[in-house]
Amino acid sequence: MGTDANIEAAVQKELASDPLLDADDIVVEVTDGGVSLTGTVPSQAQRAEAAAAARRVAGVTRVDALLAVAMPSDDYGDDSGLAELVNQSLAANADVPEGVKATVRQGNVFLTGMVRRSAQRAAAEDTVVGVAGVLSITNEINVLTNSD
Repeated sequence: MGTDANIEAAVQKELASDPLLDADDIVVEVTDGGVSLTGTVPSQAQRAEAAAAARRVAGVTRVDALLAVAMPSDDYGDDSGLAELVNQSLAANADVPEGVKATVRQGNVFLTGMVRRSAQRAAAEDTVVGVAGVLSITNEINVLTNSD
């Protein structure tokens, strides 16, 4: 396992070399192998990719992706159009049950509904990450618990 300084350098290199990321505004801090990513990225997908890239580095014990999504203001679309895209994506994913719905306020997506398994809840969130224009995701989907 490397020192925190070595891990920090390796994470910065991994972020900079990832073709799916714009890492210019990402700040990396490492304490006892735990990586904290702060700053901004242009999409929710890049936020997820930055965390994945940091996890690929040897010696990383934890990743806290505290990145804000800051899309250029001219990329912001209307909420109703974004909600339609998000709901179409959810409906197209066989792992997401029918009752899961999304609403959008100022580019922020709110997921609601009931699912039987936590994997379905995660699948809904993972689906929304890939939709362009999403600034943030609040997952309010409830997982049903068995009473037997």
